[in-house]
Amino acid sequence: MHPLLTQEEGKKLLLLGNEAIVRGALEAGVAFATTYPGTPSSEIGDNFFRIASVSELYFEYSTNEKVALETAAGASVSGLRSMCSMKHVGLNVAADALMTLAYVGVRGGMVVVTADDPSMFSSQNEQDNRIYARLSSLPMLEPTSPQEAKEMTEAAFELSEALELPVLLRTTTRLSHCRGIVTTGALKPLHTKGTFEKDSSRFVTVPANARVRHKVLLAQAEKAREMACASPFNTITGAGGWGIATSSIAGETHATLPVQYPTPSNYFGTINLDIGDLNNIGGTTSLSAPDFAAEIASIDLLDNLGSLVDGLDQFFLRL
Repeated sequence: MHPLLTQEEGKKLLLLGNEAIVRGALEAGVAFATTYPGTPSSEIGDNFFRIASVSELYFEYSTNEKVALETAAGASVSGLRSMCSMKHVGLNVAADALMTLAYVGVRGGMVVVTADDPSMFSSQNEQDNRIYARLSSLPMLEPTSPQEAKEMTEAAFELSEALELPVLLRTTTRLSHCRGIVTTGALKPLHTKGTFEKDSSRFVTVPANARVRHKVLLAQAEKAREMACASPFNTITGAGGWGIATSSIAGETHATLPVQYPTPSNYFGTINLDIGDLNNIGGTTSLSAPDFAAEIASIDLLDNLGSLVDGLDQFFLRL
């Protein structure tokens, strides 16, 4: 049996971020998975491929990312839970289908994993796919650890069905390929038989229908924003007058650095990056954090390790 198919609840597994996403999808009852493989997303498809050989899960390596997205969307509009995974540049290929899918929506939960690659460990560019969430008005979740990757994957399926929209799950190389302890939950039974119910006013996107569906999308996007404000994935820790707003794996930064300001000869000791006022934003469409903003005088937005270091630089310049 594949280790990610364990039925034991509460079991501790040492998983890659990508493996945790697969486990989360299985616990959510995913029945249909597609991919066009590309690092740093590759292990998602590799594990689904092996799982499909010993279970009723359907999996395919598609011709390209657009085909992968459209095939998963077909399963979803037929009532099945589906997942489509690809690396960040793959979403460029799938963007044509994604923009229209945002208008027509889904029925069964659908999660689209986009694996970004800051520092280009295996890619031709560093594009930030959070832009696609704003461009398409779709929700995007950004986990900070393997455990949260599992939990957010499950939550993404629930959110998708609540809004009848596909949900983007964004990872980065550091999250996809880091390992962490993940606690298993219960596996949902697979529902592998779907039924497509025709609705030409929704699924045939001629201009007259698309204009109506765009209004529906905007209304659902506002509903998603309201849900994000109450999300347990958006957390505030610490107290004080200076705040750090962060998302994705930058929100899980734990390190101790020497503080030498203003010159190396003036050694202040060390600073633990896990301190201070931290608003960890779990989703790209949830950038409103009124409670956080109301309590502090200054906010720095830190969305990756480079900006975290730059932010600390600016902080010490204020002293």
